[in-house]
Amino acid sequence: MKKHILCTTALVVVATALPVFANAQTATEADAADEVQTIVVTGSYRRSLEKAVDIKRKTIGFSDSIVATDVVDFPEQNLAEALQRIPGVTIERSKGLGNRVMVRGLPSEFTHVSINDLATASGSGGRDVEFDMFASEIIQQVTVQKSPTAADEEGGIAGSVDITTARPFDYSGRKLVATVEGAHNSISEEIDPRFSFLASNTWGDWGALVSFSKTQRTNRTDSNSGINFRPSFRFLEASGVRGTQAAEVLERDAGVTVTNLRDREQTGRIIFQDKVGDRAYLNDQDKWGATLSLQYRPSSRFNLAFDAMVGGYDATEDEYDAAAYSASSRSTFETIHEYDDVTLADYGMVILRDVSYTATQHEFLSKERINKTDYAQFGTELNWRGEDWKLRALAGFSGAEKTVDYANLKHVAYAPSRTRWTSRGGETIKSDNPASIDMYNAPASYLFEAYETTLEKVTDDKFAAQADYTRYFSFSAFPALQSVQLGARFTDKTKERQYGTLNIQGPGAGNASWVNTRTLADSELTSLSDLVPGGAYSARNLDWQQVSNDYARRTFRYAGFRTPFDDGQYYEVSEEVLSLYAMADLGFTLAHIPVNVNAGARYIDTTVTSSGFHQIQNVDGTTGYTDAPVSMEGQYDKLLPSLNFTAELMPDLILRGAASETLMRPALTDLAYKRTASWSSFRFTDGNPNLKPTLATQWELGIEKYLLEGGLLAASYFWKEIEGVVRNALTGTVPDATKYNANGTIDGVYDFDVYQPVNADGAYEVSGIELVAVVPFSLLSERLRGFGINANYTKLDSSLTGESDLGIPTPPIGLADNTYNVTLYYEDARFDARVSYNYKDKYVENIGYEMYPIWRDGYGQLDVSLSYRFTPKIQVSLKGINITDEATTGYTMDPAFPTMYELSGRRISLGLRAEF
Repeated sequence: MKKHILCTTALVVVATALPVFANAQTATEADAADEVQTIVVTGSYRRSLEKAVDIKRKTIGFSDSIVATDVVDFPEQNLAEALQRIPGVTIERSKGLGNRVMVRGLPSEFTHVSINDLATASGSGGRDVEFDMFASEIIQQVTVQKSPTAADEEGGIAGSVDITTARPFDYSGRKLVATVEGAHNSISEEIDPRFSFLASNTWGDWGALVSFSKTQRTNRTDSNSGINFRPSFRFLEASGVRGTQAAEVLERDAGVTVTNLRDREQTGRIIFQDKVGDRAYLNDQDKWGATLSLQYRPSSRFNLAFDAMVGGYDATEDEYDAAAYSASSRSTFETIHEYDDVTLADYGMVILRDVSYTATQHEFLSKERINKTDYAQFGTELNWRGEDWKLRALAGFSGAEKTVDYANLKHVAYAPSRTRWTSRGGETIKSDNPASIDMYNAPASYLFEAYETTLEKVTDDKFAAQADYTRYFSFSAFPALQSVQLGARFTDKTKERQYGTLNIQGPGAGNASWVNTRTLADSELTSLSDLVPGGAYSARNLDWQQVSNDYARRTFRYAGFRTPFDDGQYYEVSEEVLSLYAMADLGFTLAHIPVNVNAGARYIDTTVTSSGFHQIQNVDGTTGYTDAPVSMEGQYDKLLPSLNFTAELMPDLILRGAASETLMRPALTDLAYKRTASWSSFRFTDGNPNLKPTLATQWELGIEKYLLEGGLLAASYFWKEIEGVVRNALTGTVPDATKYNANGTIDGVYDFDVYQPVNADGAYEVSGIELVAVVPFSLLSERLRGFGINANYTKLDSSLTGESDLGIPTPPIGLADNTYNVTLYYEDARFDARVSYNYKDKYVENIGYEMYPIWRDGYGQLDVSLSYRFTPKIQVSLKGINITDEATTGYTMDPAFPTMYELSGRRISLGLRAEF
């Protein structure tokens, strides 16, 4: 209740002050330049670069921006892909679509995101924001702040992404822009529509703006993947003949003698292939977003704005998967045809490259994921300036509701087979065993196991209120002091998650079972080339038949079916943060060099309350859950100093420096007071409400040369010491846990490891250089007027290491050593052309079984944009994404052991833009 009272109080203060300020005397535009920033950049990439460079120059700390045309006029599919043009910013891609943002190669959860200065909710379980749900067309400006001031909301070790939507006084008078576009994907061969408009006008003291964007996207991805390392203790620790046979085959065919079948330091270094899958994804997205902005501006000294941003993101993903699970619970080694004891010999590892297995678990999986996300953000902001003071206040709400409905129709056939690595991934073929099958063409051999369903609902709400007061000074005794700023901010964040699973195994609730009686051949089968648009499977020369998700939903979901929520999977995490800050701006001349300094400190006090149902033992020996959620509280506080300065060494040559302490709070899922099970990995994972934030001490020094016509040459060196990194650690064991198969039968009784997120001991360093060049070629020769380059490069060096139970050196997950973006452009009154190449170096995507680093290969993508202006109001554009049709690839430890080969195709779009 108090969060609603706080926000309401802030709004009442603003409303009460309104009539007083309406009669304030009008100041000059120069006096209010820092209050209301007019951004008029439409249809010109060059002017958008000039504006971004101007913002960088005027900002006291290290920052980079993109504005207006630079945001929307590339062929991006969402906001994440627009941000990759910013120096030091890279994105994570999933099936051809950018979805998360990383700054300076650090993991995405190290980046803080806000829209109109309010922390953003998206339904994600972590601190990262799922950018794929935001349309870039409704965004006016994005600034990545890489060195904080005391007044900036803490929460970004890598940096803070500050997103601004448009307001009516950003434009002079009436503005109406509409765009329509159609995009073609080379694999699905579908045409996707895209539409957006913006309407803005001002009437004296008042202004109103609305914008709307709607996009549909159908993208197909073909992938030969899932080929990860699996330690041989999977077989060697099995009871009965499976373990002893595995040891005998290893010694007979590979000359490997295992002296202790339960010594994982030994058996964890003998590797065979995990599941090999051929799969096709069809991702259908329907995304819309809208903004509304109302402004009251009776004078250049007073400005009151209300901003609203709402939208929806509906995505249905069909996945059709033919896979062979080499490590099935019935199987073991039969024959080792080829092994490699050389490539990873430095780690004492032997890789079984080509193996026949006694009982591979062949699976046909028809998976359906339905993701529905609705988000909304509302905020009000007051700016009021007097002769020697300034007041700024804001209050707002950001919320997202996300529902994920997942289903997996699973048919299984156990039979001998042979699995081996290929140059692009892996394959499973018939073995020499007479009982072996052609897994792609034996539907009668596959038995129905289950129609698995899960349902997840997440509610993510964030409230914030902030007020700060700035006093300007002109002391003859202390002329260097220009201003002092004091402020406070309160935020309240709550995430609630409900989750449930239910497996359908018969034609009705409690009716006869289909298990072991119904086969894949009893269902309606469709060739893969007809299941997904675009024809033949492109990752390999294959075709096979599966059950469509539409047929599965109609056939297997009986009347009255629903997936119930599980009390054991419920949790709610709330976080309240009170921040107090103070900072001062100084300006003076040192040895004839103008110097500006911003120094301050921010105090934060954080309380975390985590609730969940806990498992209890009933009197009859059964297990259940508490009647009500059980809560646990954590608390921490921290003082975060900051310093930023600039020194103009020569006209247009600026030395910039910064030093600060900052933090990143733990993911809400890590704080959750609950236990989740990973049955295939034989482990439980507990939350930890007592987690502390990850802290960073950092500094940066750079030199910037500002050129004519918006040009810039810049170089900087940054250094961070990071401590308290959150890692999963083994904290206990649960003995004699019963593991069940999907059909309800008992797989076995095992000891399960218990892992929990903890703050790791020690500190780690991350350093790097960042280079930026924005050069209009007319500075070199008048003949080259209209041509130019916008390029940036970031190189990282890190002592931070990942987790590996075998002690294998592993960089931190998500950190890429080298990233760069290069855009060549030409622009005149009617025509503009841009060719952009962005590259992200290889990085560790995850660590398999806490042992083996799994790498994502370096990835470079070429995009183009061409446009022609028929009249000053009408413009046509032709754009392309991934023109060279690059594949996404990865490997475990060495490229000799590929894990994936994924193709998402190229996209070509044709669009029309009209201004009125």
